[in-house]
Amino acid sequence: MNQSQIFVDSSGWLRFEGAEYQCAIGRGGLSQVRIEGDGTTPIGIFQLRDGLYRADREKCPDSGIDFTKIRKNDAWCDDPSDCQYNKRVKLPYPARYENLWREDNIYDIIVPIGFNDSPPVVGRGSAVFLHVAQHDYAPTEGCVALARDDLKCLLSTLKNEAMIKIGTV
Repeated sequence: MNQSQIFVDSSGWLRFEGAEYQCAIGRGGLSQVRIEGDGTTPIGIFQLRDGLYRADREKCPDSGIDFTKIRKNDAWCDDPSDCQYNKRVKLPYPARYENLWREDNIYDIIVPIGFNDSPPVVGRGSAVFLHVAQHDYAPTEGCVALARDDLKCLLSTLKNEAMIKIGTV
């Protein structure tokens, strides 16, 4: 692993530069062949994209990754039939989407994982993020989630163009 690569395994642990953090992964475990809605976390090596944060709840994370504020009208298109599939969109939006302005706090800090985005393959999966975990580390819909303080600690050590390795590749 290079200096900026994070490793996530199927047992719910994230490792980076000698530190270990408990994490939540998809309810369907890890998968080499992810399909929209299957609840799996994709196996592979992916770039961590620019992050987003809720400025009404969090200050901008200290990180080598660039962050922008989440707005009330921000969403992520998860409709495979739409031309903006697996991209950030503004509400109102005519296709199916996932709202990024959530009440449950798990999207207070999110970093899109560069899965199925260059270009997106229809139906392969969307909205795979690194984000805040629920208190009980409940499984995600396919994302990787850490405790808020662990996520902030991890982000503070990352450089731009950091990579995440999920599963065995």
